[in-house]
Amino acid sequence: MDAKRVLQHPRTVFVGTRAAIWLPTIVAIISFGTGVANISATSVNPLIEMYVEIPRAVQRAAGFTGALTGFLMLLSAWGMRRRLRAAWFSTVVLLPMTAIQGLAQSSQYSLPLIALSLLSLPTVLVNYRRFDRQADLSTTQLAAAAALSGTLVYGTVGAYQLREEFTNLSTLTDALYYTIVTASTVGYGDVTPASQQAKLFGMSVLVLGVASFTVALGSLLGPAIEARFSQALGTMNESDLELLDDHVVVLGYGDLTEPLLEELSAAAEFVVITPDSELAATLRTRDLHVVVGDPSDEDPQKLAGIEHARAVIAATNDDAQDALAILTARQFHPDARIVAAATDRENVEKLRRAGADAVISPAVIGGHLLVESALGSGDMEGLADRLLEAEGTDDAPDRG
Repeated sequence: MDAKRVLQHPRTVFVGTRAAIWLPTIVAIISFGTGVANISATSVNPLIEMYVEIPRAVQRAAGFTGALTGFLMLLSAWGMRRRLRAAWFSTVVLLPMTAIQGLAQSSQYSLPLIALSLLSLPTVLVNYRRFDRQADLSTTQLAAAAALSGTLVYGTVGAYQLREEFTNLSTLTDALYYTIVTASTVGYGDVTPASQQAKLFGMSVLVLGVASFTVALGSLLGPAIEARFSQALGTMNESDLELLDDHVVVLGYGDLTEPLLEELSAAAEFVVITPDSELAATLRTRDLHVVVGDPSDEDPQKLAGIEHARAVIAATNDDAQDALAILTARQFHPDARIVAAATDRENVEKLRRAGADAVISPAVIGGHLLVESALGSGDMEGLADRLLEAEGTDDAPDRG
């Protein structure tokens, strides 16, 4: 059995995770672009006008909200890249909105937006199970979100309560507008405090706004800068691994791994899990996906996306560790096809009992090859059949 045989399992999902991520991203870009173009639109798509008449005010409002929806869709697509369930839900909600807004805009750019939004929705729905992660926000990010929200609420409610002491401020919308332009240090000057109390309140909004925006930018830009440094140094970050789907996870790096990687490189995407950081750095210089960690631990396997893998290969050169790695892999992905390389012939059955679908023993294979070479047999097809019978792969349970 070789790497290509491991990969001969047809996929039941014809539209993969990457399509479910990239289609909404394209919709977001089109929605933002058409929204900006239609804020001051004067033309109407004749195909849409034949069936429905959209008032000009609604058309312009749809342009403004379409740009905002496109921005929100980009955030959802970023969350889907991280396989977040919340991002999947928000995308399912936003896609019909972009289609409706495209219809309301009724411009010459609306038809591609409507069509792509309707095409993307089934693709996202089909891949529901692929987006199963909960949002894992750090304490700093939670604090930043709370600070921003608190500042907006404080400024809006306070300004509205003090509206008699401000010029050009009479509604909650005016109060929110004043809070945003003050906290962001824009300060257009159209809404100004007219009393000492209002000035003191405005200064408090300014101080709180600058502090909360600084914390928010730090919590968001810090991980992004770290990811850029990792990419520049040739290391792989978590976001690179999150897009992998229907790939192969190689648990460990042993004597058989190098020729195995050469075959896998031509057959499918794969990730190697190894505890050796120096070896990982060497493999990364060859543009290979590597996770540094114990192959039998849960976290490295999760990071390698084992829940979405097509197959798993256990080859650590340690049969005991292979057994533990197989048990962990089977826990995360009961249906994955798992193949193990047994260092000792007597451990073949143990690895099968641990959950491997097939176990290959290099010692057995080497013995058969030596015998065939000594006898001068040229029946390579018969040799392959006897090797498979010796390994007992046909008796292993088929979980693939």
